Amino acid sequence: MKFIDSVKISIASGKGGDGCVAWRREKYVAFGGPAGGNGGRGGHIIIQGNSGLYTLYDFKLNPHNKAEKGKNGSGKDKHGKNGADRTISTPLGTSVYHSLTGELIHEVLSDEPKILLFGGKGGKGNSHFKTSTNKAPSFAQPGEIGKNLWVRLDLKVLADVGLVGFPNAGKSSLLKKITNASPKVADYPFTTLTPQLGVVQLDNYQTITIADIPGLIDGASQGHGLGIRFLIHLTRTKVLAFLLDISKSRLQEPEIAYQKLITEISAFSPDLLAKKKLVFLTKHDLIDPKINLSDTISHFEKQGVLCSPISSLSGEGIDIALGNLSNLLT
Repeated sequence: MKFIDSVKISIASGKGGDGCVAWRREKYVAFGGPAGGNGGRGGHIIIQGNSGLYTLYDFKLNPHNKAEKGKNGSGKDKHGKNGADRTISTPLGTSVYHSLTGELIHEVLSDEPKILLFGGKGGKGNSHFKTSTNKAPSFAQPGEIGKNLWVRLDLKVLADVGLVGFPNAGKSSLLKKITNASPKVADYPFTTLTPQLGVVQLDNYQTITIADIPGLIDGASQGHGLGIRFLIHLTRTKVLAFLLDISKSRLQEPEIAYQKLITEISAFSPDLLAKKKLVFLTKHDLIDPKINLSDTISHFEKQGVLCSPISSLSGEGIDIALGNLSNLLT
């Protein structure tokens, strides 16, 4: 299934059923009277989060969402049936915006249902309008028209931790190592083209949701590479984990790589820098034996950023890294 994180859809609540004009026609009843029932209300448009969904792809195929009309009232004061509601299921982290004004209507952060559009009210039947001075009203009320609206759904992945790094820094390898996710792993850049989610279970029964964000390059905040399209998914994470390559084949020193990543994130949204951060020095199994990492680790810790070397291949340092993550999240 394709990863779609922004889509425009139409939503329409149901029209209310019309009230009925009817009269009592019963044997042994000397005087008839109004007996028209009320119409049923139109169906609501409801939105609800679903933790099992990770894309808005279904809405790309079916952008029109309409609730059912209410049934008309009928004789003998029978109330029309309410129209069926239309429930829209979206991934957690979906924001709903008015397509014309850009106004935020709702954020889907849990599985609690929320009514976006109320269905039209059902019209009153003629029995409702009977009074002491008008004992035989010959009119009924039409049902209220439903509401129509075009909205934009924007998905920002909900995760505890966002993995940040340049292409081929080892993010997908780490996600595959510690979670049940199966991201594409290869020795060339941009193997990850869409955000990937995985869940790791720790020994203390704590679970951590981790999002692998496609690799950034210089100028990502201006749209270079996969750029700004996926930086937005970092806004809903609690911790940013920077993965820096320290293997023999690395293109730049980890301190320089980290600063470039910070620059791109800050240019996109300065608020992201307020999030808790830590650094993983990846591919430790491929490091040059002559390199002493103590200065590098000290450089980050002086900035208040936890730093630890890891190897997704051998598993070296993984437990320490997860322990650091756990401490930041508690």
